Amino acid sequence: MKIETVDLIPRAELRGFLNHIRNRIYIFIGIFTLGFIFGYPLSEEIINWFLESDGFKPDEVEIIILQPMEVILLKLSMSVKIGSLLLLIVFILDMAWNGKDIIDEAKRNIGSTKKYNLDTISYSIIFSIFLGLLGIVYSHEILIPMLLDYLAKDATTSGLVSTWRLKSWIGFISGLYFSSIVGFQIPLIVILFLRSGIVSRDNVIENRRFLWFISLLFGALVSPPDPLSLFLVGGPILILLELTLIVDKIILKNDI
Repeated sequence: MKIETVDLIPRAELRGFLNHIRNRIYIFIGIFTLGFIFGYPLSEEIINWFLESDGFKPDEVEIIILQPMEVILLKLSMSVKIGSLLLLIVFILDMAWNGKDIIDEAKRNIGSTKKYNLDTISYSIIFSIFLGLLGIVYSHEILIPMLLDYLAKDATTSGLVSTWRLKSWIGFISGLYFSSIVGFQIPLIVILFLRSGIVSRDNVIENRRFLWFISLLFGALVSPPDPLSLFLVGGPILILLELTLIVDKIILKNDI
């Protein structure tokens, strides 16, 4: 029995989307580079904040530095995260501004008039900030305390002395914040794709299993490399994805 599959993004829409990205690739690279440059000195302030704040280091854990380059590599890693966040914000705003025009160009709708909806931009900014703050709260109140406590107790019950490298410790914490902020933007990105017509609701439903796999894969890529972090990062993304489909069906019946 042959099982028919439906492309998540139809060919015309995919071609238009890829052409749009290609035409703006140098802008995106410049945005990332700008975030990376300004993120490097900012990362030093973030590191100092982690060191001085309570709750990020269990009492029985000792933080060590094995080599002088460790701090520099940590700052470079955090700069990449900051540059990626800035790039994500610009991408979301670009989709809110040009999403419908991408489809018009892909389908060669010559008679269509390019219209910029400032309400869409405003809603996207507000919604993105809200979701980012929600991701920070989730990491700060649930994700980070749970994982740090788990790792510390696991070492203690094994009779080991917990010594964490500075790069691994702060990289672990900042990675959880980063993955939650980025992951919690998924509903906004999906909504923008649905509203612009790049993807359709039916196609998303038909490819739900594939999207679940991509969400878990995303959680594996952006979260620290352990199964518990993967579940705690990827799980909320799956929930948010399903909630997005419900919101799109019930509330967003008209174009934003």
